[in-house]
Amino acid sequence: MAVPDEDALRVVSWNIEHNGFGGGDNYRWCVAMEVLATLKPHIVLRQELTGAQEYGRRALWAEAAALGGPGRPPFIAHLAPATRESPNPTGVYTDPALCETAEYHEHVTGMWHPICNPVVRLRGAVSKLSLASVHLCSWDPAQREKEAKRLTILGKPGMATILGGDFNSYPHRIGDEKVLLPDWSQVKDRSHFEQRTVPRGTRRVSDYRPDAILAGEHTGQPPLFTELGHYAATRLGQPGALEPTASVWRTDQGPRQRIDRIYVTPQLAPALTRLEVIATDEVIEASDHAAVMATFSLSRLRRALVPTATAA
Repeated sequence: MAVPDEDALRVVSWNIEHNGFGGGDNYRWCVAMEVLATLKPHIVLRQELTGAQEYGRRALWAEAAALGGPGRPPFIAHLAPATRESPNPTGVYTDPALCETAEYHEHVTGMWHPICNPVVRLRGAVSKLSLASVHLCSWDPAQREKEAKRLTILGKPGMATILGGDFNSYPHRIGDEKVLLPDWSQVKDRSHFEQRTVPRGTRRVSDYRPDAILAGEHTGQPPLFTELGHYAATRLGQPGALEPTASVWRTDQGPRQRIDRIYVTPQLAPALTRLEVIATDEVIEASDHAAVMATFSLSRLRRALVPTATAA
């Protein structure tokens, strides 16, 4: 059931390929900004903010202004550092009318793409909420496993966290998914096979270890995080939450897969009202990834952020 707009908090996670720039123009970036204006997010978790640190962070401030909209203050922009080998940083934008930045952290060591991790106070909430934009390594399953372990620090007891991004790996509850995992015998891109599979006995299987680390149950212990696509599909009756997100441009890497996901610490999950995978023509024009949007009841989220339960 839809919640009134004044009670809605919308979180969008989107990998916009190379920040929408290419071919000598910013056409795809402009399309992406139009898409985001339509979605009206309050929090945006961005991946591949390529070049956003250049020219005095010109592109970063331009996106913050576009998210704020005409006549409104720009969003607060947070940008993790790019690296020499992968100049595609992560970033987080927040609506200043709803979110006050209380802390800012960058997780760099051991990460192919550093994690952008502001901590905010939602208007009307006492305890803090940790936000993280994540882009796991595209080329090494072992590196992704380490990066997923790094993310577990955002799920320590007492923390409240929303994290999302491009995990370059697959959901671990295979039987619940809408799309089959790749048939690797049919994938033409041989490097993609090496980058996305792990050994199991004498076979190679699709890498789902990051999702199992973050949202799997182990030795009777509950998951650290709730993966919102699975939650929406199985608890809220929203099968569309399991639609694939990437790759929408290529055909040599098998069928589209649900590698872009949003996770929350478990106490926040009941505040979710809807999870959408958005792959309109405009989204596909802007990027090779669909956008993922989680809508929460703001009043329920505030109730989950109580001092006795959370301290980000």
